[in-house]
Amino acid sequence: MTDRRDLLAAMAVLPVLDGRHVRTDSTPAAPGQFDWLSGEWRIAHRRLKAPEDWDVFEGEATCWSILEGRAHVEELRIPVRDFSGMGLRTLDAEAGVWIDYWMNARIGKLGGEGVSGRFVGGDGVFDSEDRDDQGPIIVRGLWDRITGSSHRWRQGISRDGGTTWEWNWIMDWTKA
Repeated sequence: MTDRRDLLAAMAVLPVLDGRHVRTDSTPAAPGQFDWLSGEWRIAHRRLKAPEDWDVFEGEATCWSILEGRAHVEELRIPVRDFSGMGLRTLDAEAGVWIDYWMNARIGKLGGEGVSGRFVGGDGVFDSEDRDDQGPIIVRGLWDRITGSSHRWRQGISRDGGTTWEWNWIMDWTKA
């Protein structure tokens, strides 16, 4: 499986989420829903390279809200990999969703149309439909375990319509 940002960039060219994978208890997107992410963060990454073989490394991020909470910027840095990039989440108030865009600093442009999502039971859920060599999959980016000083972001795939998930990237964020 490719890394989180490559996968998000690839998903960015897919159609915007049409609601098929959003549970009925989802909260409509609203200004300020990503304000908890503002600040300086230390990030413990675990990326699945092969079954039971995790690549473990550290990173950091600086995040801030703009436009009265209608957009949120994430500057991600992974010094041990000489990598940096930017996440941009914008509120599509008309559709009631957030759109998550990614830009790899080396490429220097946003990765397409973005991945849409919303908050479900307090978790930020961003789903896209895709295919791999085994057939159709749902790819999920999930912000969960959100507190004032920590949270987690995970990436996973489902081959059974969202019933079960294979998590392949886990980022544990701690306020710096």
